[in-house]
Amino acid sequence: MKKQKSIQELLEFGIINLDKPSGPTSFQTDEKVKHLLGLRKMSHFGTLDPKVTGVLPIALNRACKLTGWFMKKEKTYVGIMKIHKSITEEKLKQEIENFVGKIKQLPPVKSRVKRQEREREVYFWNILEFDKEKNHVLFETKVEAGTYIRKLIHDLGLKIGGAHMIELRRTQAGVFSENDKNFINLYDLEKIKDSKDKLKQIIVPAEKAIKEILPVIEVNESLVQKLLTGKPIFKEDISEKTGIKEEQSFAVFCKEKFIGIYKMVNEKDIIAKPEFVFN
Repeated sequence: MKKQKSIQELLEFGIINLDKPSGPTSFQTDEKVKHLLGLRKMSHFGTLDPKVTGVLPIALNRACKLTGWFMKKEKTYVGIMKIHKSITEEKLKQEIENFVGKIKQLPPVKSRVKRQEREREVYFWNILEFDKEKNHVLFETKVEAGTYIRKLIHDLGLKIGGAHMIELRRTQAGVFSENDKNFINLYDLEKIKDSKDKLKQIIVPAEKAIKEILPVIEVNESLVQKLLTGKPIFKEDISEKTGIKEEQSFAVFCKEKFIGIYKMVNEKDIIAKPEFVFN
Protein backbone atom coordinates (compact mmCIF):
# COMPACT_ATOMS: atom_id res chain seq x y z
CA MET A 1 0.00 0.00 0.00
CA LYS A 2 1.33 3.44 -0.97
CA LYS A 3 2.43 5.44 2.07
CA GLN A 4 0.82 8.87 2.53
CA LYS A 5 3.29 11.69 2.90
CA SER A 6 3.32 13.71 6.10
CA ILE A 7 2.70 17.45 6.01
CA GLN A 8 6.38 17.97 6.92
CA GLU A 9 7.48 15.93 3.89
CA LEU A 10 5.12 17.82 1.59
CA LEU A 11 6.26 21.23 2.85
CA GLU A 12 9.87 20.14 2.39
CA PHE A 13 9.46 18.80 -1.18
CA GLY A 14 6.13 19.85 -2.62
CA ILE A 15 4.49 22.21 -5.10
CA ILE A 16 1.41 24.43 -4.73
CA ASN A 17 -0.63 25.21 -7.86
CA LEU A 18 -1.53 28.79 -6.97
CA ASP A 19 -4.05 31.12 -8.61
CA LYS A 20 -2.06 34.37 -8.70
CA PRO A 21 -4.19 37.50 -8.19
CA SER A 22 -3.88 40.73 -10.17
CA GLY A 23 -1.67 43.30 -8.45
CA PRO A 24 1.34 41.73 -6.72
CA THR A 25 4.41 40.57 -8.61
CA SER A 26 5.17 36.85 -8.79
CA PHE A 27 7.99 37.39 -6.29
CA GLN A 28 5.69 39.20 -3.85
CA THR A 29 3.27 36.28 -4.20
CA ASP A 30 6.12 33.88 -3.37
CA GLU A 31 6.90 35.88 -0.23
CA LYS A 32 3.25 35.76 0.84
CA VAL A 33 3.21 31.96 0.53
CA LYS A 34 6.56 31.72 2.33
CA HIS A 35 5.19 33.74 5.24
CA LEU A 36 1.86 31.86 5.39
CA LEU A 37 3.48 28.41 5.51
CA GLY A 38 6.68 29.26 7.39
CA LEU A 39 8.97 28.12 4.58
CA ARG A 40 12.74 28.59 4.34
CA LYS A 41 12.54 29.32 0.64
CA MET A 42 10.28 29.00 -2.39
CA SER A 43 10.33 29.78 -6.12
CA HIS A 44 7.82 29.86 -8.95
CA PHE A 45 7.70 28.14 -12.33
CA GLY A 46 7.37 30.99 -14.84
CA THR A 47 6.96 34.66 -13.87
CA LEU A 48 3.65 36.47 -14.46
CA ASP A 49 3.38 40.26 -14.81
CA PRO A 50 1.70 41.99 -11.83
CA LYS A 51 -1.66 42.46 -13.60
CA VAL A 52 -1.70 38.94 -15.07
CA THR A 53 -3.62 36.28 -13.12
CA GLY A 54 -3.77 32.51 -13.10
CA VAL A 55 -1.60 29.43 -12.78
CA LEU A 56 1.60 30.11 -10.82
CA PRO A 57 3.11 26.84 -9.56
CA ILE A 58 5.18 27.51 -6.44
CA ALA A 59 7.94 25.15 -5.33
CA LEU A 60 8.42 24.68 -1.58
CA ASN A 61 11.83 24.40 0.11
CA ARG A 62 13.91 21.67 -1.60
CA ALA A 63 11.54 21.52 -4.57
CA CYS A 64 13.02 24.88 -5.63
CA LYS A 65 15.88 22.85 -7.13
CA LEU A 66 13.41 21.58 -9.77
CA THR A 67 12.51 25.02 -11.15
CA GLY A 68 14.65 24.71 -14.29
CA TRP A 69 12.90 21.56 -15.50
CA PHE A 70 9.36 22.83 -14.90
CA MET A 71 9.89 26.35 -16.28
CA LYS A 72 10.73 25.01 -19.74
CA LYS A 73 7.24 23.58 -20.29
CA GLU A 74 4.59 25.15 -22.55
CA LYS A 75 2.02 27.66 -21.27
CA THR A 76 -1.62 28.39 -22.21
CA TYR A 77 -3.29 31.80 -21.83
CA VAL A 78 -6.71 33.36 -22.26
CA GLY A 79 -6.83 37.11 -22.76
CA ILE A 80 -8.43 40.17 -24.29
CA MET A 81 -6.72 42.44 -26.80
CA LYS A 82 -7.83 45.78 -28.19
CA ILE A 83 -7.53 46.27 -31.96
CA HIS A 84 -6.80 49.92 -32.85
CA LYS A 85 -8.30 49.92 -36.36
CA SER A 86 -11.39 48.20 -37.75
CA ILE A 87 -10.69 44.83 -39.34
CA THR A 88 -12.84 41.88 -40.37
CA GLU A 89 -12.62 38.73 -38.28
CA GLU A 90 -11.55 36.76 -41.35
CA LYS A 91 -8.67 39.18 -42.07
CA LEU A 92 -7.64 39.15 -38.39
CA LYS A 93 -7.54 35.35 -38.39
CA GLN A 94 -5.31 35.43 -41.47
CA GLU A 95 -2.90 37.85 -39.80
CA ILE A 96 -2.84 35.83 -36.57
CA GLU A 97 -1.94 32.68 -38.55
CA ASN A 98 1.34 34.40 -39.48
CA PHE A 99 2.24 34.25 -35.78
CA VAL A 100 1.52 30.52 -35.33
CA GLY A 101 4.45 28.11 -35.52
CA LYS A 102 8.10 29.11 -35.14
CA ILE A 103 8.44 32.88 -34.72
CA LYS A 104 11.20 35.36 -33.93
CA GLN A 105 10.56 37.51 -30.88
CA LEU A 106 12.51 40.34 -29.28
CA PRO A 107 11.79 40.47 -25.52
CA PRO A 108 10.19 43.74 -24.35
CA VAL A 109 12.34 46.53 -22.93
CA LYS A 110 11.07 45.81 -19.39
CA SER A 111 12.04 42.15 -19.08
CA ARG A 112 14.38 40.11 -16.89
CA VAL A 113 16.19 38.49 -19.83
CA LYS A 114 18.85 39.70 -22.25
CA ARG A 115 17.18 41.72 -24.97
CA GLN A 116 18.09 39.82 -28.11
CA GLU A 117 15.91 38.22 -30.77
CA ARG A 118 15.13 34.56 -30.15
CA GLU A 119 13.01 31.82 -31.67
CA ARG A 120 9.87 30.69 -29.91
CA GLU A 121 6.93 28.49 -30.95
CA VAL A 122 3.26 29.44 -30.85
CA TYR A 123 1.30 26.18 -30.94
CA PHE A 124 -2.07 27.83 -31.53
CA TRP A 125 -3.68 31.28 -31.29
CA ASN A 126 -7.46 31.17 -31.56
CA ILE A 127 -10.13 33.87 -31.55
CA LEU A 128 -12.87 32.94 -29.06
CA GLU A 129 -15.01 36.09 -29.40
CA PHE A 130 -14.78 39.28 -31.47
CA ASP A 131 -16.66 42.37 -30.26
CA LYS A 132 -16.66 44.54 -33.39
CA GLU A 133 -18.19 47.58 -31.63
CA LYS A 134 -15.39 47.80 -29.05
CA ASN A 135 -12.75 46.11 -31.26
CA HIS A 136 -12.10 43.73 -28.36
CA VAL A 137 -10.87 40.21 -29.11
CA LEU A 138 -11.12 37.35 -26.61
CA PHE A 139 -8.41 34.83 -27.50
CA GLU A 140 -6.68 31.67 -26.33
CA THR A 141 -3.07 30.78 -27.14
CA LYS A 142 -0.62 28.02 -26.25
CA VAL A 143 3.05 28.93 -26.49
CA GLU A 144 6.56 27.74 -25.78
CA ALA A 145 8.01 28.80 -22.44
CA GLY A 146 9.59 32.23 -22.61
CA THR A 147 7.11 33.66 -25.13
CA TYR A 148 5.85 37.15 -24.24
CA ILE A 149 2.12 37.46 -24.97
CA ARG A 150 2.06 41.24 -24.64
CA LYS A 151 4.86 41.44 -27.22
CA LEU A 152 3.10 38.92 -29.45
CA ILE A 153 0.04 41.18 -29.53
CA HIS A 154 2.19 44.26 -30.09
CA ASP A 155 3.91 42.61 -33.07
CA LEU A 156 0.52 41.61 -34.51
CA GLY A 157 -0.54 45.22 -34.09
CA LEU A 158 2.35 46.39 -36.26
CA LYS A 159 0.76 44.41 -39.11
CA ILE A 160 -2.85 45.58 -38.62
CA GLY A 161 -2.62 49.20 -37.50
CA GLY A 162 -2.09 48.64 -33.79
CA ALA A 163 -3.16 46.32 -30.96
CA HIS A 164 -2.52 46.06 -27.23
CA MET A 165 -3.32 43.65 -24.41
CA ILE A 166 -6.10 44.52 -21.97
CA GLU A 167 -6.32 41.40 -19.80
CA LEU A 168 -4.43 38.13 -19.54
CA ARG A 169 -4.84 34.94 -17.52
CA ARG A 170 -2.62 31.86 -17.56
CA THR A 171 -4.77 28.74 -17.55
CA GLN A 172 -2.02 26.12 -17.83
CA ALA A 173 1.71 25.88 -17.11
CA GLY A 174 3.17 22.52 -18.09
CA VAL A 175 1.38 19.84 -16.04
CA PHE A 176 -0.41 22.41 -13.85
CA SER A 177 -3.84 23.75 -14.81
CA GLU A 178 -6.59 25.96 -13.40
CA ASN A 179 -8.86 22.90 -13.72
CA ASP A 180 -6.81 20.88 -11.20
CA LYS A 181 -8.66 19.96 -8.01
CA ASN A 182 -5.87 21.40 -5.86
CA PHE A 183 -5.75 24.79 -7.66
CA ILE A 184 -6.03 27.40 -4.89
CA ASN A 185 -5.96 31.18 -4.44
CA LEU A 186 -4.15 33.12 -1.72
CA TYR A 187 -7.35 33.89 0.20
CA ASP A 188 -8.28 30.20 0.52
CA LEU A 189 -4.69 29.20 1.25
CA GLU A 190 -4.65 31.62 4.18
CA LYS A 191 -7.86 30.06 5.53
CA ILE A 192 -6.43 26.52 5.55
CA LYS A 193 -2.79 27.29 6.46
CA ASP A 194 -3.21 25.86 9.98
CA SER A 195 -5.04 22.69 8.89
CA LYS A 196 -2.60 19.85 8.15
CA ASP A 197 -5.31 17.71 6.58
CA LYS A 198 -6.48 20.43 4.19
CA LEU A 199 -2.93 21.42 3.26
CA LYS A 200 -2.19 17.78 2.41
CA GLN A 201 -4.99 17.90 -0.17
CA ILE A 202 -3.52 21.03 -1.77
CA ILE A 203 0.25 20.38 -1.89
CA VAL A 204 1.40 18.27 -4.85
CA PRO A 205 4.22 15.84 -3.94
CA ALA A 206 7.16 16.94 -6.08
CA GLU A 207 7.90 13.31 -6.98
CA LYS A 208 4.45 12.95 -8.55
CA ALA A 209 4.94 16.08 -10.68
CA ILE A 210 8.43 14.95 -11.75
CA LYS A 211 7.00 11.70 -13.14
CA GLU A 212 4.69 13.75 -15.36
CA ILE A 213 7.43 15.82 -17.01
CA LEU A 214 10.43 13.46 -17.25
CA PRO A 215 11.08 9.87 -18.36
CA VAL A 216 11.50 7.55 -15.39
CA ILE A 217 14.04 4.79 -14.83
CA GLU A 218 13.65 2.31 -12.00
CA VAL A 219 16.77 1.04 -10.24
CA ASN A 220 17.37 -1.80 -7.82
CA GLU A 221 17.50 -1.12 -4.10
CA SER A 222 21.14 -2.22 -4.03
CA LEU A 223 22.07 0.90 -6.04
CA VAL A 224 20.24 3.47 -3.93
CA GLN A 225 22.94 4.31 -1.37
CA LYS A 226 25.59 4.58 -4.07
CA LEU A 227 23.45 6.94 -6.17
CA LEU A 228 22.51 9.09 -3.18
CA THR A 229 26.19 9.93 -2.71
CA GLY A 230 26.20 11.51 -6.17
CA LYS A 231 27.84 8.69 -8.14
CA PRO A 232 27.02 8.30 -11.86
CA ILE A 233 25.00 5.47 -13.39
CA PHE A 234 27.06 2.82 -15.19
CA LYS A 235 26.00 0.53 -18.03
CA GLU A 236 25.86 -2.49 -15.74
CA ASP A 237 23.44 -0.63 -13.41
CA ILE A 238 20.66 -0.64 -16.04
CA SER A 239 19.54 -3.96 -17.51
CA GLU A 240 17.14 -2.66 -20.17
CA LYS A 241 17.51 -0.17 -23.02
CA THR A 242 16.02 3.12 -21.87
CA GLY A 243 15.30 4.84 -25.19
CA ILE A 244 16.51 8.08 -23.59
CA LYS A 245 18.63 10.24 -25.88
CA GLU A 246 22.06 11.66 -25.04
CA GLU A 247 21.87 14.96 -23.10
CA GLN A 248 18.23 14.19 -22.14
CA SER A 249 17.26 14.46 -18.48
CA PHE A 250 15.35 11.70 -16.68
CA ALA A 251 14.20 10.85 -13.17
CA VAL A 252 15.46 7.88 -11.18
CA PHE A 253 13.23 6.07 -8.71
CA CYS A 254 13.49 2.98 -6.58
CA LYS A 255 9.85 1.92 -6.28
CA GLU A 256 8.21 5.03 -4.77
CA LYS A 257 11.48 6.54 -3.54
CA PHE A 258 12.78 9.44 -5.63
CA ILE A 259 16.55 9.29 -6.06
CA GLY A 260 17.28 12.23 -8.33
CA ILE A 261 17.44 13.69 -11.83
CA TYR A 262 20.16 12.54 -14.19
CA LYS A 263 21.36 13.47 -17.66
CA MET A 264 22.15 10.79 -20.24
CA VAL A 265 25.79 10.89 -21.38
CA ASN A 266 28.06 8.67 -23.42
CA GLU A 267 31.36 8.41 -21.59
CA LYS A 268 32.73 4.87 -21.85
CA ASP A 269 31.02 2.85 -19.08
CA ILE A 270 29.14 5.83 -17.65
CA ILE A 271 25.67 6.32 -19.17
CA ALA A 272 24.28 9.07 -16.91
CA LYS A 273 25.47 11.75 -14.47
CA PRO A 274 23.47 13.34 -11.65
CA GLU A 275 22.01 16.83 -12.03
CA PHE A 276 20.10 16.80 -8.74
CA VAL A 277 20.26 14.11 -6.03
CA PHE A 278 17.61 13.96 -3.32
CA ASN A 279 19.65 12.77 -0.36
